[in-house]
Amino acid sequence: MNAPDVPVPLWRQLQAAARVVELVRNGTSGTAAIEGTAAALRAGVQALAFAAWRDMGRAQALRTLLAAKQPPAPADALLCLALTLMWRTVDAPYDAFTLVNQVVEAAKRNPATKAQANFLNACLRRFLREREALVAATDADPVALWNHPRWWIERLRRERPQDWQSILTAANAHAPMTLRVNTRKTGIADYLLKLERAGLAARSGGASVVYLEQPVPVRLLPGFEIGLVSVQDAAAQLAAPLLLAGLPATAGLRVLDACAAPGGKTGHLLEISDCAVSALEIDPRRSERIAENLQRMQLKAQLLVADAAKPQDWWDGEPFDAILLDAPCTASGIVRRHPDVRWLRREADIEQLAALQRRMLQTLWALLRPGGRLLYCTCSIFVAEGDGQMQTFLAHNTDAALLPSPGHLMPRNDLKTAGVLDNPLCDHDGFYYALLQKHLA
Repeated sequence: MNAPDVPVPLWRQLQAAARVVELVRNGTSGTAAIEGTAAALRAGVQALAFAAWRDMGRAQALRTLLAAKQPPAPADALLCLALTLMWRTVDAPYDAFTLVNQVVEAAKRNPATKAQANFLNACLRRFLREREALVAATDADPVALWNHPRWWIERLRRERPQDWQSILTAANAHAPMTLRVNTRKTGIADYLLKLERAGLAARSGGASVVYLEQPVPVRLLPGFEIGLVSVQDAAAQLAAPLLLAGLPATAGLRVLDACAAPGGKTGHLLEISDCAVSALEIDPRRSERIAENLQRMQLKAQLLVADAAKPQDWWDGEPFDAILLDAPCTASGIVRRHPDVRWLRREADIEQLAALQRRMLQTLWALLRPGGRLLYCTCSIFVAEGDGQMQTFLAHNTDAALLPSPGHLMPRNDLKTAGVLDNPLCDHDGFYYALLQKHLA
């Protein structure tokens, strides 16, 4: 006989969510930190952590006013988590006094925070007494106002002086659940009808893009298990068509998808062509994700577990006709979906990642046949990982020509306004695309 489900007390969820917040501050990705949480707590902890990261700038500014000295890291994470959940009065998810009691309970039951339980109680109760004045005192702080690190805000202001506010506004919004319809198996109109019959409201975004009005578990998507549809952002869906446009989509075309995990772009390449795709990924566990996704989509590719920057370990010596380099980057364009990224990254990461991107670009360029194409892309909004990277590459590679490309696509979520001028899509994450062609010998 199965034991009945017992509701998880809020203090336990707060305790686990604070630990996730602390791990991200110490350099662990939010995804990895949440995956390390007990299964029974995971959904609640993710909701709490995501809410915290979206308002962490405000919480840290308030904590500075409430505490003359920053408390130890575990207590500080719990305090800031609580402040993100209670600083607003209109849409606060919990009754304020209940939340304070549960935070104190979480602190008392954790050896790492037990000594700070009374301190946390005093800070939060003072906040409730002085909420209006304390919030007003933080309104002039750009970190509190935009909920991004100061360096991030200042860099955007320099690089995008006309658009930086709209970019940050979009980054603070919730991303839509965007689908890619496999048009080999079904049409957009037919799939929208399937969604309607399943009681799921949706709209077309053109090409293979469908937006759901409300996110749902993938198991509720008609035909998901047989590859009729995949979850993929609208901007990410540009990669495969851009790379293959104008090339013969035949079985003899050799295509490399470098840094391929989790396999969304690999699958899209195979959905729109009959080419032979090699999917390269350095992380064995992430390579398994590619295999799982291809199996669901009923597609096949050659899977290679190796470092793209070390072709001597995996390349067979036969040049590729097309290469997709979705390079490692800051992921600054996808903070709507991964709000931890803004607090995980440091400004020094940009140059370190840009150096890796340069090395990978140069290495993979040598594997491309004359007349072939390489699509360089990142899910970043920073110039160093986009236009700056491309200008450097073109200056050092006279056999490369830049073909018409989207360049920087800034995130957008407001369909009622023109938004950022270089944004041709309806609703998407931030991306950069540059399509290169190698001159014929």
